[in-house]
Amino acid sequence: MTKHNHSHAGDAPAAKPDDALLAALGTTISPELLVQALTHRSFAHEHEGVKHYERLEFLGDAVLELVATETLFNAHPDMTEGQLAKMRAKAVSEEALSAIAREKLHVGPYILLGHGEREDGGADKSSILCDIVESLIGATFVEHGIDEARKVVHRLVDDTLVEVATEGPALDWKTSLTVKAHGMGLEEPRYRMRVSGPEYALQFTAKVTVGEKDEIIGKGTGTSKRKAQLAAAEMAWHTLDAREKAAKQAAEKNAQQSAAEQATTGAKQDGSDAAKDGSGQGNSGKSAPEQAAE
Repeated sequence: MTKHNHSHAGDAPAAKPDDALLAALGTTISPELLVQALTHRSFAHEHEGVKHYERLEFLGDAVLELVATETLFNAHPDMTEGQLAKMRAKAVSEEALSAIAREKLHVGPYILLGHGEREDGGADKSSILCDIVESLIGATFVEHGIDEARKVVHRLVDDTLVEVATEGPALDWKTSLTVKAHGMGLEEPRYRMRVSGPEYALQFTAKVTVGEKDEIIGKGTGTSKRKAQLAAAEMAWHTLDAREKAAKQAAEKNAQQSAAEQATTGAKQDGSDAAKDGSGQGNSGKSAPEQAAE
């Protein structure tokens, strides 16, 4: 695929399938659909009539989750629903999918971005790279149907599915935060959302609160509600973890101080008793035989 010249805002993007990218996917996608799968909303906003990838991303996300679920279900018959869900969450996370975009697809240079997003390094943003992987899966489904899309998903994520199975059912940050809060005797964490920015580049901000006073313990931003909440949950988890460790250290220190004070008090008491015994014998002025004779 030839890289696109964005010097004229009115130019419609033109691209032909890139052999390396399509080989990495293991499929074919028509030029028009491939362009859409690589077009960020910011670029479409600057180029009237151009379609962006969000509908394809929506579709691809569903296909990806279905195939990942199916694979884990068949591969691990002894695992519980909860364990499978946690492994799937990690396998299709932003971190995992953006790594696939960078390391397997090398798709960054081909993403169509608006001027501001491009200047802001959007071609290497994990959130955008994650979206692109899902949009390419969605494009494959539109072009060829579920069987071909399933093959593409296996080609891209099977390695990751094996890795998460080896590591065990890791918790996502929201689940981890809930477990941490309950373990510390706190109520269920609550999330507050705020949306800002233009329609073509919405920014979601999440705040996590706990307790009756709604103390804010974490904040996060993202291109979707879910991503913002996960980022906020991660910060909140680290906040509570630090507090838990500090409380544990303080308790251990207090226990050590208490033990030391008790030992000191005991030593003083023993010394006082010994002194009294010695004093009593000294005051008589007589030896034991003399006392016995009396």
